[in-house]
Amino acid sequence: MLAVTDLVVRYGQTTALHGVSFAVNRGEVVALVGPNGAGKTTALKAIVGLVTPASGSIEFDGATIVKHKPENLLRRGISLVPEGRHIFASLTVVENLALGAATRADRRAAKKDVAAFLDRFPALGRRRRSQAGKLSGGEQQQLAIARALIAQPELLMLDEPSLGLAPLVVDQIFGVVSELRDAGTTVLLVEQNATRAVELADRSYVLRTGEIVLEGDSQTVLNHEDFLASYLGVAAGAPGAPVASGVPAASGEVTA
Repeated sequence: MLAVTDLVVRYGQTTALHGVSFAVNRGEVVALVGPNGAGKTTALKAIVGLVTPASGSIEFDGATIVKHKPENLLRRGISLVPEGRHIFASLTVVENLALGAATRADRRAAKKDVAAFLDRFPALGRRRRSQAGKLSGGEQQQLAIARALIAQPELLMLDEPSLGLAPLVVDQIFGVVSELRDAGTTVLLVEQNATRAVELADRSYVLRTGEIVLEGDSQTVLNHEDFLASYLGVAAGAPGAPVASGVPAASGEVTA
């Protein structure tokens, strides 16, 4: 579905991405993890047209999308939930969801889907008439995800969905992503909590200083010496080292 090949992005004299390549297949959850400044968010911005690559290609469903405008990419089926959520604080929950459906031609169906998403996310349903700015952080993140989904994207991209949330709320957000995976939604996940993201994903890519340094399924990545040493500070097989199932949440928290 999505193929990023030899992507180079520069900000002035600084190169943020050095020939990065990765792919997302239909129905997969793919995690893109790495430390602060690795280039994760830059990769998402390049995909949705917020930054222009210096070179390389980005293809969606076999067609190039480099230099396409963000609004056109949304219509083509790519939705981004950005870091910081970017909801409309003065509008109600329902009004935010209605804006998410603005690109849909069938207004009647879109209105029905707004009601359906209020049922799907009970916390939002209970506060449907509340201003979005008065919601908790977790409720705002759920609203941002629901608003993106109501546009019926083929590819949903999430940028740091657990950032700044309490541990219990983080569990809820990962639960939402897990439900999306089980429903067959295609997701590209950028996440600060590297171990939890990798464990949840079908496949993962590890970025460091603008380069892919590791890729593979959860077992391959979680037990790779480079991942363990660089992100968790432990050696493979050492006490406290995670495994592909039952990863301790506390030991998986890293900064991205």
